Amino acid sequence: MSDSLANDSGDLDQDDSQEELMTPAELISSLEEAWLNEKFSPELLESKSEVVECVLEQLTHMESNLQRVKKGDAKASIHRMEVDRIRFVLSSYLRSRLQKIEKFFPHVLEREKSRGEGAPSLLSPEEFAFAKEYHANTETYLKAVALKRMPPNLQALDLLKAVPEPCLDSFVFLRVKEKQENILIEPETDDQREYVVDLEEGSQHLMRYRTIAPLVSSGAVQLI
Repeated sequence: MSDSLANDSGDLDQDDSQEELMTPAELISSLEEAWLNEKFSPELLESKSEVVECVLEQLTHMESNLQRVKKGDAKASIHRMEVDRIRFVLSSYLRSRLQKIEKFFPHVLEREKSRGEGAPSLLSPEEFAFAKEYHANTETYLKAVALKRMPPNLQALDLLKAVPEPCLDSFVFLRVKEKQENILIEPETDDQREYVVDLEEGSQHLMRYRTIAPLVSSGAVQLI
């Protein structure tokens, strides 16, 4: 984000519980990181609803600033392009999450149901309501269209078994943000042995997602 736009917008509170301030540039950077991680991760990641809410507030503030700019001001068109870019990133992030919810909805709901007390929520309240409604509608549709026409012993429906799980063994590109030591690499075949590697800050790798999934959640690595 341009410095002039950041100066116009002011600082934002990221989270009252964290008691830290985040500049607009840092806020947009957090959104972009969440967007790329979500886009390239095979599974649904933790919801960044607080970032989304702050970005929406920021966009409203930016739109208000644009309305006060005189017509013909060259900076207005630049700021408008920045607003459009941020809206695209935000829409793409939310759309990627909804697509994963639709694709893996029984597994997503099961993970949300089984998460430990105090663990971060996988879904925002709106996404949770959408997932439950999607689950109910899918179940109702399958029963009405197919299951009721089948023998009684075949009418049981287990969507957890019927819907494929995310493929955590797929490979992803990543950039290391914080140095990591002794990362265990699982063998691809039984003939190979497990080994460990060190990931240097700033280095880029192609690795199995399952291996680095915790590092994505902690923010130590960025999917690219």
